[in-house]
Amino acid sequence: MKFGGMVATKIDDWQIFPYLESLGYDSGWAPDSQMIWSDCYATLSLAAYHTSRLRLGTGVAIAGTRLAPVTAHSVATINKIAPGRVFLGIGTGHTAMRIMGHDPVSPSYFREYLRVVRGLLHGDEVEYSLNGETKPIRFLDRELGCIDIEHRVPIYVAANGPRALSAAGAYGDGRIAAGNEPMPVLQRNLQRIEQGAAEVKREMPENFHAAVMTFSCVLGSKEKLTSDRVIDEVGAQVVASLHFWYEIYRQRGSDQFVFDSVREVWEDYKQYVETEMPAERRHQLIHQGHCALLPTTERRFVTPEMIRAVGGLVGEVDEILSQIKNLEVAGLKEIVLLPPRGVMRRNFKEFSERIMSCC
Repeated sequence: MKFGGMVATKIDDWQIFPYLESLGYDSGWAPDSQMIWSDCYATLSLAAYHTSRLRLGTGVAIAGTRLAPVTAHSVATINKIAPGRVFLGIGTGHTAMRIMGHDPVSPSYFREYLRVVRGLLHGDEVEYSLNGETKPIRFLDRELGCIDIEHRVPIYVAANGPRALSAAGAYGDGRIAAGNEPMPVLQRNLQRIEQGAAEVKREMPENFHAAVMTFSCVLGSKEKLTSDRVIDEVGAQVVASLHFWYEIYRQRGSDQFVFDSVREVWEDYKQYVETEMPAERRHQLIHQGHCALLPTTERRFVTPEMIRAVGGLVGEVDEILSQIKNLEVAGLKEIVLLPPRGVMRRNFKEFSERIMSCC
C-alpha cells in the first residue's frame, strides 16, 4: 500500500511537501479550488523544486474551470521540473464549480475532456472542439523543451458515478475515490472501470492505480470519538460530507441516500442550512471551511455516528491496520489523507509513525 498527503493548497506553505517526503509518504496532492485556496500549479512548482522523491500532482484538477489543452500544458510544465514524478488527478468539480453556484460538468463533457488531455500528454495530435468549431491541435515547438511529455504523466480520474467510472477505464491510468468505500462497492467500481476500458477495446493496465482520498485519526487507548482532539482531527472532513450530501439532495430532490444511523444529524443540518444560509448566498456559505477547517457553528454535527458513517480511518492502531489490509485485498493501492490545515503536520506525523511504519 502506498500513502499520500493532500493539503488545502497554500502557496506560502509549500514546505508541507518536503515535510511529507521526510515522513516517508509516497505522494503529495494539491487541490484545484480557485475560490478558496492558492493556485495548485503555482504551488506544485515550488513543491517540485524542493523535493526529490515525492510523486506530485493535482488533487484534483477541475475540468470545468480550465480548457483541456491548458490543463495538459500546466501539468506538463510541472513535469519539466520533476520529470517522471508528476501525475494529473482530474475531476468534474464538486466544490470548485458549486462554490460558484454551478453544477459539476456533465459526464459526456468530462469524457471528452479526458480524451483530449490524454492525447496531448501522449504527444498526439487530437481533434479539439471549442465554440462550435473543431480543429486539430498538438503541442508545438517541442525542441524548445518548455514542457515535458517524454516522461509519462499518469491521469488519475476522480470518479464515483457509473459514467465517470467508465471514462476512467477508457482514458485513465488510475482512479481517486472520495471517501472509503465498503469492499463490495470498491470491487464493483473497479469492475465498472474495467468495463469502460473494454468498451473502447483498451486493455486495462496491470498497474492501474486505485486510490482513495480519506482522513485518519489514531485513537489512544479508550479514547472516545467525542474528545476534542478527535473532533479537531476529523471534524472538517466530516462536515464536508454533509456539505456534499446537501448538494446531492438539492440536485436530486431526495435524501433517501442518507444513512438511517445519521438521519437525526442530517435533519438538524438541513434545517441549519435552510434557516441560517440565505438561498441567494447558499452556494458560497455551504462550503465554508471545506476540508481545511471546522466552522464553530458546525461542530455540533461531528457526532460519533457521523464519524463512522463517512468512513475515515479512525480507531486504535490495530483497527486501522485491519481496515487497510481489507482495502488492499479489495484492490486499493494508495490511501491519500486530507487532514485539516491546523493539525495537518501532527496528523501526518502520527499516521506515519504509528500506521505506515507497520505496513
